[in-house]
Amino acid sequence: GGKDAINITIINFNNEKMQITWATRELFHSENVSFFYTFGEGNHKVWKTCTTYLLDQDYNSGCLFKTEGPTLAISIRNSNGSEEFFSKKLKADFYIKPSPPENVTFFWKEDTVTVSCNKPERNARCLKLELQFKSKFDKEWQSRNTTCCSIREQGFDPRKCYSFRVRLNRLVPYCNVVNYSSDWEAETFWMNGMLLDSCDDDVTPQPKPVIVLSSSLAVLLMLLILLILLCKWQRVQLSVLPAIPDPKYPLADLFNDHNGNLQEWLDKNDHVVLQTKIEYEEPESITEAESQQEGGKNSEKPGPLGKIFTLPGAAENNDGRPAEIAYLMPASNTTSPFAGFHILMNDDIYVML
Repeated sequence: GGKDAINITIINFNNEKMQITWATRELFHSENVSFFYTFGEGNHKVWKTCTTYLLDQDYNSGCLFKTEGPTLAISIRNSNGSEEFFSKKLKADFYIKPSPPENVTFFWKEDTVTVSCNKPERNARCLKLELQFKSKFDKEWQSRNTTCCSIREQGFDPRKCYSFRVRLNRLVPYCNVVNYSSDWEAETFWMNGMLLDSCDDDVTPQPKPVIVLSSSLAVLLMLLILLILLCKWQRVQLSVLPAIPDPKYPLADLFNDHNGNLQEWLDKNDHVVLQTKIEYEEPESITEAESQQEGGKNSEKPGPLGKIFTLPGAAENNDGRPAEIAYLMPASNTTSPFAGFHILMNDDIYVML
């Protein structure tokens, strides 16, 4: 409780403009407040009303006004100014946020770079120049600080591209009660003393596992290609220059058993040739011959078992040769014994038990 217990943010932009902000939604709920300020000391203060408010959901949450002196008094009141909610007196010089450095230059000599900027007209002793740089191989920025307004750094590799940025810091607690720094100056890119548009063209080295894996895959791919080419070459060689068979293996008995006597070898192997011919004779001819032989035997020994029935559709086979497909039909009312049973066969049925 109390008028000094409210959290506010105070920024003095390079001792030119003041910005005072507060959390209006948390502190004043739905009430819209008004802001008053005055510079100077004494009992006879002239309060000025804020003309440039900062808004948060249509509620006043801050004020922006010109810096007019080192001593500042502020007051937050209700909407019509009749009731005061908060008041504070402060030193405006203790809340200065410096502007970014101006006219930044880089001077290169071998592996050494010197960075400098213009010296501010006021309060230069309260400022420090901060330089940050990194190459594409670095994950974090490397930082260097020195008194305003020049810094010298060594150890830069001329083969690498570097990013640079600079800013000014306000000294705490000698000059400021809040650690305010300026915004970063525009980032620049340098390589071997030459200004570049970016470091995107710089090649980032691959990690060692990636290099090993890539090399292994390349070697395997080359071996696969060589194997495919070797197989294709063997196939081409066989098609162009076929292998000549050695006659001593299929004619081994001609030379070993008959001492090269061809006529004697042929006489002995006639049955082999004949057997080969019989094995490769057409199945239709063999079937036809067997059928004729069986028919001759049946004609020599006729019996009362039945008669031959010829299908009219089987007059010719596919080769154009006449052929008969004979079926043995049972005689009418014939009784045949089989395994102790007497079987009666007639014209209507084939078997009758």
